[in-house]
Amino acid sequence: MRSPYGKGLLHGVPIALGYLSVSFGLGIKASQLGLPVWAAVLTSLTNLTSAGQAAGLDIIAAAGTLVEMILTQLVINLRYSMMGFSLSQKLDGTFTTSRRLLVSFGITDEVYAVAVSQPGRLTASYMLGLISLPVVGWTLGTLLGGVAGQLLPASLTAAMGLVLYGMFLAIILPPARKERSVLLVVLLAAAFSVVCKYLLPFISGGFAVIISALLAAVIGAWLFPIKEEVAE
Repeated sequence: MRSPYGKGLLHGVPIALGYLSVSFGLGIKASQLGLPVWAAVLTSLTNLTSAGQAAGLDIIAAAGTLVEMILTQLVINLRYSMMGFSLSQKLDGTFTTSRRLLVSFGITDEVYAVAVSQPGRLTASYMLGLISLPVVGWTLGTLLGGVAGQLLPASLTAAMGLVLYGMFLAIILPPARKERSVLLVVLLAAAFSVVCKYLLPFISGGFAVIISALLAAVIGAWLFPIKEEVAE
């Protein structure tokens, strides 16, 4: 019978393979922006978030301020806190404070989706197994992409750098097709981003991301509020 850690490792294989291909594009982007390979790899190893890391690279390339970086990461990655609160209801008694902190590092959209769908309580061994391979896949892909970005012709790396943006489209298109509210928020965020780029050029790229995301989210929440269920 497979151990909880082994079961977690097995469930993490498809996530790791997906991260390997996506982070390859991230490594290429980092190379294009002039970031050393070791720095890109260290960033991936310590920051397991695709959208947050991509936005962070843009801020670094634009010589943005630390305040921009902090606010951008807070806005983009706030959802992970909500996922952590949700998963905390399924944890068993083997979770100490140190284990909670360790596992929280590896909570991503995909890891959360797999973990929350498991029947019964989640053990610390299972969660550690689940996050192990995705961390390796994300870091290894960044390394390979960073090295490839320095060795391959610029025309080829520019084309391969589109992988990261393809991932973003794959994330937003399915829910946008199903929910009119999601589609509107996506379009609003894109529109605000264009306005900041061409009509408000004095706003830095980092703050443009923050402003666009917050305005779109606020308008979406105002137009499409989620009604609270009344307990019977």
